[in-house]
Amino acid sequence: MRLYNSCCLDILSSLTEEVVIVTDPPFNVNYHYNQYKDNMSEENYYNFLHKILKGRPSVVIHYAEQLHKLSIKLQQAPNKVVSWVYNSNTPKQHRQVGFYNVVPDFTNAYQPYKNPNDKRIKKLIEQGKKGARLYDWWNVNQVKNVSKEKTNHPCQMPLQVMENIINILPKHLTVVDPFMGSGTTGVACKKLNRKFIGIELNQDYFQLAKQRIEEN
Repeated sequence: MRLYNSCCLDILSSLTEEVVIVTDPPFNVNYHYNQYKDNMSEENYYNFLHKILKGRPSVVIHYAEQLHKLSIKLQQAPNKVVSWVYNSNTPKQHRQVGFYNVVPDFTNAYQPYKNPNDKRIKKLIEQGKKGARLYDWWNVNQVKNVSKEKTNHPCQMPLQVMENIINILPKHLTVVDPFMGSGTTGVACKKLNRKFIGIELNQDYFQLAKQRIEEN
């Protein structure tokens, strides 16, 4: 596991191993981060994401319309799209998880049975089954101020979403998060015994992520 307090473009250009980018990037909506300015022109924003992804196996979490624009910029459709849905007080209550240049294997991840009291399900549980195969529709709550896993980062990803993603990616690839933020991707990789490279520009967020990964 390697962590860098640096600009992601500087680190990505030096990597030699086989990697897969897994990231929830800044959404370019003028959000208030400590250092990064989240207000590029639309052209510069998608050019920036293109430089980061540029043909690499990648998993990008974004709103549907932004993922569509990214696909146009990349000149390719995702191999797979998953819907992540959640209840919130915001106009948008779902995001898309786009898999580019990589095909997820949903047989490697499980979700709890929806009806554990069903006789057939009870029998499967007695046989040691872990749950139902993961589908392409994930109902996972956002991390809120009252959430147990909440840190001081303003846009923290739920650990369950990142665990789902990591579980269905090819295991030989090193996971790289160029916008490490609170370190959720790193925590998921550590929990699932996956190689991880985390990159974060802001020093405060970097220290937060580093400590969180070390403690989990």
